[in-house]
Amino acid sequence: MKHLLRLLAGQHTKFTIPRLTAVALAAILPAQPAHAQTWPSKPLRIVVAFTPGGGNDTIARLIGPKLTESLGQQVVVENRPGGGSAIASELVARAPADGHTLYLVSTSFIAAPSLMKNLPFDTLRDFAPITRLAMVPAALIVHASLPVKSAKELVALARARPGEITFGSAGIGSGSHFGGEVFRLATGTNLLHVPYKGSALVTTALLSGEVMMGVSNPVSSRPHVKAGRLRFLGIAYPTRWPLLPEYPTLAESGVRGAETVIWHSMTVREGTPAAIVQRLHAEIVKAMTRPDVVKHLASDAAQPMTQTPAEFGAFMRGEIARWQKVANAAGIRAK
Repeated sequence: MKHLLRLLAGQHTKFTIPRLTAVALAAILPAQPAHAQTWPSKPLRIVVAFTPGGGNDTIARLIGPKLTESLGQQVVVENRPGGGSAIASELVARAPADGHTLYLVSTSFIAAPSLMKNLPFDTLRDFAPITRLAMVPAALIVHASLPVKSAKELVALARARPGEITFGSAGIGSGSHFGGEVFRLATGTNLLHVPYKGSALVTTALLSGEVMMGVSNPVSSRPHVKAGRLRFLGIAYPTRWPLLPEYPTLAESGVRGAETVIWHSMTVREGTPAAIVQRLHAEIVKAMTRPDVVKHLASDAAQPMTQTPAEFGAFMRGEIARWQKVANAAGIRAK
């Protein structure tokens, strides 16, 4: 710095020391992009690929008000269900890369390349990772009238009635779809998949008896389990989940290799300025660690799980490879 000041002073004797200091700082410090200084300049939206009431929607509506408070602009949730999340993904991929459209994603977003050909977007190329948000293990759920009290008994029933036991999911390629496929592969059973447009609708179908089982987010079904209308047969996690300690793991119930974790994460359009991505990351992580948010998540058996954009990007790549293997093993072909 002193060398730079002397050099400038020698060449331009009319500069005063304060002016020289300003020039020197401008020379060595990167300028803040103008768009980052003015962002956000209008309301933001969080796009969700499922209907209201499910896990993704719940978390979006939980952190939306926190971001409204910290960013000084209204943050609204926009539900765009259908197409195995392809409808929502295409919407965000075509949105301006200005940081005003956020995309809350989960397994269906990652699984799309394994299930659909000629997608109008690229899961890795067109989206910039911000952070993971939260995670919760899937639960094996059945209607209370089904004559089984454990995962082992369900497997025996499914083997006795091949192709008759239906399992509901939040949509093709969703965590609950792949959770059901992982369960089917691990147990050697023949189950019939029935896709819906969100985990809340899966719960409705389970309650009505439209489907017999699900390997799904326990968020929307837990109250009905407590009321005795649905039954948890096990948690799809290697160890007992600290927020659901009263329920055994599937391994404890006699089913191994069927673990499924449901996660929720945030992305934006690729090309969004790095300074905006960094600000979003900081504000979202701060929101996810607020005591009231952590408490709300815990009431739904979920835990916050944040990462840096680089860490989340690496996680996305690993998940794409993982679910491609499951799709191949399950005989699920891109359409």
